[in-house]
Amino acid sequence: MADVLRVIGDGFKDGFLMAWEVWWALVLGFAISAIVQAWVPRERIEGALGGSGFRPVALATGLGAASSSCSYAAIAIAKSLFQKGASAASALAFQFSSTNLVIELGVVMWVLIGWQFTLAELLGGLVLIVIMTLLLRLFVSRAQEERAREHARAADSGHQHHSAGERLRLRERLRSARAWSDVAHNFRNDWSMVWKEILIGFLLAGFIGQLPDSFFNSLFITEAPAALKLLENAIVGPLIAVLSFVCSVGNVPLAAVLWSGGIGFAGVIAFIFADLIVLPIVQIYRKYYGTAYALRIVALMFVTMVIAALIVDAVFSGAGLIPSTRPTRADIFGAVKLDYKLATNLLGLAVFSALFALTFRRGVSDPVCGMKVDRAKALELDLAGERHYFCSEHCRNAFVEHHAASHAS
Repeated sequence: MADVLRVIGDGFKDGFLMAWEVWWALVLGFAISAIVQAWVPRERIEGALGGSGFRPVALATGLGAASSSCSYAAIAIAKSLFQKGASAASALAFQFSSTNLVIELGVVMWVLIGWQFTLAELLGGLVLIVIMTLLLRLFVSRAQEERAREHARAADSGHQHHSAGERLRLRERLRSARAWSDVAHNFRNDWSMVWKEILIGFLLAGFIGQLPDSFFNSLFITEAPAALKLLENAIVGPLIAVLSFVCSVGNVPLAAVLWSGGIGFAGVIAFIFADLIVLPIVQIYRKYYGTAYALRIVALMFVTMVIAALIVDAVFSGAGLIPSTRPTRADIFGAVKLDYKLATNLLGLAVFSALFALTFRRGVSDPVCGMKVDRAKALELDLAGERHYFCSEHCRNAFVEHHAASHAS
């Protein structure tokens, strides 16, 4: 019993230490992402995503890179774009971009396992999009794409967030409380969407880090030609991700443990790519697009992830950029010391607290979804002598319908 309690205690401790290693990077990444989301207008970009070809796919890639890293948010926005006429290639490009080309993911990877993985993730994200676009018609015909679009339009439309349409110059934004309020609310809402995934990721990493190296070696082929081991790693990586249920930035800590435990470079990259095909997200695809289309795009994404990981591995092997040494568990989990990391983490805490405080001062909660919105920019409704605030028409209409139904009964 004492050994079990020790392992449990060590798992929680190592999970905390890994969070300590990257806390400042998480805050920095989410803050920059929130600024981009708040201050970069999307309307004209969204309007240009219809049709096929290079231009709409490239625009979808740029829009995804400027969005939140939350996998669930990515697929919801992609569904909205798809409903409005964006091609399947553009919608999938948005999903790949928003989960592989965003700032917070790259910063956390750099801190935990090295700049080579950040560079590989950025290059791999672009390779993913190119391969997906080239292979799309092998998996999804135009007729199947249109049937999926009709299914998506019939499905729950979800949140179409209200935009105040405010246009300010950069200097004006830097001095505007309203502009920083937009940043703060994006920051808080992004955290509200992914904090569970991030927490689970650190805890899983902490507890999996207690396993011996022999466990990791048993997952992969060791006595085989190099090409076979490389392929097996690239296939097993996504399968581990699917079964771990962890997505978004939350799978980076687990990737660090897998790298320390012996998985190859291609396996790590494929594992990180695979946050868009974890089982809960596959179920959402079925709800949005129907079972047939969902299975086809999951198969497409899996094949694309494996091929992209192999290509990135080949490029980095040829350039001599694959790290020759692996971090120890002590390197990954680190320790709390009186050093620069203490200062950066305290700065991160100050930024986190300031942005959250701004949402408390200027924000109100949507009574339907619970999202925090700026009181000055939210949609309003006066009902029964009380004013209510909403993040979207969807929530306001749902509130009115619920109120009418409750009074009718």
